[in-house]
Amino acid sequence: MKRVFNYTWINIGLLALAFSSCKPEIEGFQPRAGEADFTKFIAVGNSLTAGFADGGLYLEGQQVAFPNLIAEQLTQVGAGQFRSPFFSEDQRNGSGYLELTALVNGQPQTANVTSNLGYRAAGRLTKYTDDIENLGVPGMRLDLAFIPQFGALNMYYERLLPDADVNNKPYFDFVSNRNHTFFSFWLGNNDVLGYAMNGGFADPQNPTTALTSVATFSALYTRFIDRLTEGDKKGVVATIPTVTSIPFFTTVTTARLEAGVSASTNGQFTRIFIATAAGPRAATSEDLFTLTFPTDTLGKTRNGIPGYGLSPLNPLEDKLALDRDEIVEITERVNAFNEIIKATAANKKLAVADAQAFLNSVRSPGIIYNGVGVNASFITGNAFSLDGVHLTPMGNALIANLFIDAINRQYGSRIPKVDATKYRGVKFP
Repeated sequence: MKRVFNYTWINIGLLALAFSSCKPEIEGFQPRAGEADFTKFIAVGNSLTAGFADGGLYLEGQQVAFPNLIAEQLTQVGAGQFRSPFFSEDQRNGSGYLELTALVNGQPQTANVTSNLGYRAAGRLTKYTDDIENLGVPGMRLDLAFIPQFGALNMYYERLLPDADVNNKPYFDFVSNRNHTFFSFWLGNNDVLGYAMNGGFADPQNPTTALTSVATFSALYTRFIDRLTEGDKKGVVATIPTVTSIPFFTTVTTARLEAGVSASTNGQFTRIFIATAAGPRAATSEDLFTLTFPTDTLGKTRNGIPGYGLSPLNPLEDKLALDRDEIVEITERVNAFNEIIKATAANKKLAVADAQAFLNSVRSPGIIYNGVGVNASFITGNAFSLDGVHLTPMGNALIANLFIDAINRQYGSRIPKVDATKYRGVKFP
């Protein structure tokens, strides 16, 4: 089924590109492990670790997941086998995903890939229960990692579990006792992202939209890292990006919505109104809308009142906009989580990949990597896939290098970096 993003006011060809410089890797040094033992490397995390991209989990995305790229480089410093739960070639499209089918007058059009899927039944992916080292699970949150029933609620985790464990094994236990010597850990993103993607609205019927408390995050993060570092094992952890650094929240702006409304109503309406905790008001440039914002609902009749979103008497629902007060709340929570991550890493003498700082630099002003521009623009920026949240192959390669730099700094290692120019951005038709 074709999905059309109705951004009539977006001209992709006119999106501004701003870049800063990024030094290429120095050639010719001798790889070495330094103070770390990379014999058995495991990767713990969520969709980013698993290789989720373009709104789905599929073979190509899995193959270029940043831990797989790191693992390939680690073979030069003594690392052993690193296995991932790849979909088979005949089920290579996995859960299905979005592909770009055309750009019509600057409007991106996408379609859902529906062939060669990896389902054994509706809502149940083909099982993969062999040994693996890439333990990433799309949708995993730090709080839900301790819930035994999560396997029954998340098809990506259910896929990795024997039937007897589906309702009984929390993710924390799943990743424990792997006899690893080194680990990467990147959890916590979804403890904020689900709330943000739902417009700052926590649905009591959907735990993935909750905003995890600082106290809960601190206790569970410490518990997880304590387990992974038993026996003085070493690893690398990553900070949580600011949600406003990703194109899911930066592409559909108030100005673009208002321009679209003005054009479609011949200037009769020029403002967008949103519901907030303080009451309805006109949206400003400080408010954010999601990439999947339903533009076709603007101006329609809702609850018997016409002009949805075009009047303070019929404002957009709170969950459709991330207003400035909610952005402040989320930003403060991300910063608090990152302080916990950095303090825990310092206490355990772990490497820290500062994904928050890196992705902020990618957003503005952007970077130049070996002559290739990379920024957070939707479709044209090379870093983010079609879902506006997850990474392209090139984005994964850059994140792999961020982790490798952190490891090298902390442990005196000399792990060669990935040549990110060998990997693509968004695939054009």
